[in-house]
Amino acid sequence: MQRSLLIVTLILFGALSAIALWQHGYWGILAPHFQSFGAAQVLADLVIALGLVMVWIWRDAAATGRNPWLWLGVTLATGSFGPLIYLVTRQSKDAKAEPSTVTEAVG
Repeated sequence: MQRSLLIVTLILFGALSAIALWQHGYWGILAPHFQSFGAAQVLADLVIALGLVMVWIWRDAAATGRNPWLWLGVTLATGSFGPLIYLVTRQSKDAKAEPSTVTEAVG
């Protein structure tokens, strides 16, 4: 995934979140999810999706030598900001490999 697309998404989502927090406050964002089954379904869907993403983050962070606990904590505290920031700061395995290792693997 292109880093620039992730950064644009992070900026736009951050702006939307800031406006929502400014207008409604933290509880004002969460409260509607407990007022109907439709809204509760959206919250449950978000929890399931972030749970699956956290499993991926755990495995990927361990494989790339990063601390998975940091990213799980950020995701639990900030929701989708955690995975977005993780992906923006993530280096591919090829970028971390030695140049000779990549050449040997290709050749």
